This record gives sequence, C-alpha cells and structure tokens, in this order.
Amino acid sequence: MKIALIKGDGIGVDVAEAAMTVLEAALEKTGQPLPVYDEILAGAGYFAETGRDIEPDGEERAEAADAIFLGAIGLPSIRHADGTEISPHLRLRDRFGLYAGVRPVKAYPNAPQRLADPRAAGIDLVILRESTEGLFYSAAAHKRSLVVSDDEVMDILRITRATTTKLHDFAFRLAEKRRERGRPGHLTCVDKANVFTSMAFFRQLFDEVKTGFPGVPVGYNYVDAMALDLVRKPWDFDVLVMENMFGDILSDLAGGLVGGMGMAACGEIGDTTGLFQPAHGSAPDIMGEDKANPLAAILSGALMLDYLAEKLDRPALTDAAELINDAVESGFHDNALRPMEFGGDMGTRAVTNELLARVTGLEHARKTLSA
Repeated sequence: MKIALIKGDGIGVDVAEAAMTVLEAALEKTGQPLPVYDEILAGAGYFAETGRDIEPDGEERAEAADAIFLGAIGLPSIRHADGTEISPHLRLRDRFGLYAGVRPVKAYPNAPQRLADPRAAGIDLVILRESTEGLFYSAAAHKRSLVVSDDEVMDILRITRATTTKLHDFAFRLAEKRRERGRPGHLTCVDKANVFTSMAFFRQLFDEVKTGFPGVPVGYNYVDAMALDLVRKPWDFDVLVMENMFGDILSDLAGGLVGGMGMAACGEIGDTTGLFQPAHGSAPDIMGEDKANPLAAILSGALMLDYLAEKLDRPALTDAAELINDAVESGFHDNALRPMEFGGDMGTRAVTNELLARVTGLEHARKTLSA
C-alpha cells in the first residue's frame, strides 16, 4: 500500500503527521502491514523557495501511489501575481479526475452543537461535491477564464454528461451503502435548475441515473433553500449531491453545525485514485504550536482506508477504518477529546495520544461507549 504524502503548509504538517500515526496504529491493531510513504513537497512554502508549487515529478509520483494524503495547502502571505492562492491540489483534482468530493458531516456527543434543537445531536449526513467541473472549472490554477482584462472577467460553469453521470452514480451507490449501515439512504439533488440551463442539465442527468436505483428514495432542493434547511432541519437529510461551488460553500456551512472545520474530513475520489485531506486551511499562525485540531485529518485517514479496502480488495482495511471512527466516537462520548478549537484543553499531541490509546485498546473504549 503506497501513499503519496503531501504535508503542505502551516498546520498541514502537524495534522498529516497525526493522521498517519493513528492510521498506522489502526493497521497494526488489525494485523495489516504499514503503508509505504512517498513524501512529495508542494504548497505555498515550496513555491516561495523554488517558484514551483509542487516537485517537478510530484504529479507523476502521486499518480503512481494507491492514494494521496494531503495536509493543507496555502499561506496568506504568498500569492501569484494576480492575487490567487497557490493551488497544486486543484490541478491534482483535474489531472486525476477526482469528481466525487465526499464531505461527511457528523455530530459527536460533547462536541459543540451550534443549533439549540435537541435533534441536532443526530446530524449525520454526507455532502457529495463534484470536484472537477462546475464553477471551479475556471479556477485560476487552470487558466480557463473566457475573458480577463481590467474591465471584465468572465468564468465558465461547466457541467458535462460524462462526469456528472459518474457523480450521480456514485451518489446513488453511496446512499445504498449508507442504508445498508442503518442510515436512511435518502438522496437529495441540490441545484439551481429554475434559473440556470447548466443546473437543469445537472438535474436531468440525476433523473436519468435515478432509473437504475429504484430502491433509493430521492428529493430535490434549490441551493438557496438547501442553505436554509441546513440551518433549520439538517437532521432530515442523509446524502446531498451538488455542483462544485455549491458543495464548497454548503460543506463549510454544514461543518460549522457540528463544531467547525477541525472536524471536516474530505475524500476526493476518481476512477483510478483518491485524494484525502482535512477540508480546513493551513492556519499558519498556530503551526507547530500544538494547538491544531487533528481530527479532520484523522477522520480523512479513515476515509482513505475505507477507499483502499475496496480499491485493493483488502476488507481488513475497513476494520482499521472502523477502529479509528469508533475511537473518535467513544472519545467524545467519554468527554476525553477536548480540542482547543472548541475551547478545550487538548492540543494536537494530546488528542492524537488519546486516540492512539483507544485504537490500541479499543475493546475497553467500546465497553465504555455502550455503558
């Protein structure tokens, strides 16, 4: 199992190292061999030193790995001449066709809940964001704007049948898997089909794919109404599929409902590879200060193991992923995970060490959770 490891910038270094430490403990506990890492230098810091945003052969090495793990990219003080961020990860999405951006949103006991309604304790949904097209097709890293001048800038919102059909197929299969695991398995198509032709096409393709999954209950929501519903009744939703920019915005909103971006895990999956990362930024102001919440990165590592279990046909990797997820669940249940991000007293190392103890002795943790 070969992992292309891009620690990146700021706290990306801290949380990536924490995630791999917990991942290795889960693999050892389940009797699995440890991964081989190919560490690739990339990000704003590397750009400042070399004028490149990734090592010369970095993209090829990432492609040769079984999966890619990314810490965080970007530094506010380092920009391209046009003011845009250093974004090699956007190019990796594009190059490898990582169309399925999986953003789990889950409430944990004793973690902050921003909504007063007691039903907020049951939030457990997935935002599925198309990650290669939509409005991000014109991201500055791709240089695809139609017009760029001092008087006008015009960007493209792109929806194609090939990519969107694969996205919707992924969405329906994800809903089926969640139903098998006891979740509702309800799939909502989020768009703006009443205004944009591109979004009407997005919904049309959803309806075409829907015919192949008669057992999956579906719904529809315009993106503005979806933003409202994520605040007033997020517990009513299970899987939401949407365009790239919509997913970028709504996944941050949803992350705020369950504590913050320090809990926002992310997997970006294509036909041949997957990239996994915490969805938060690089927070360079706390880099190396033992203050970062590593849970988003650690949960992203669990997503990566789940992905590799299927890709490599190694079901035991799912057991390792479940060890990590159960350790996080039990840790919050016992009030043993108190990240500084939430006003707690535990920094990066303390959170990581608590999870290591639970992963290596999870039998006790499970008993505690069920007590």
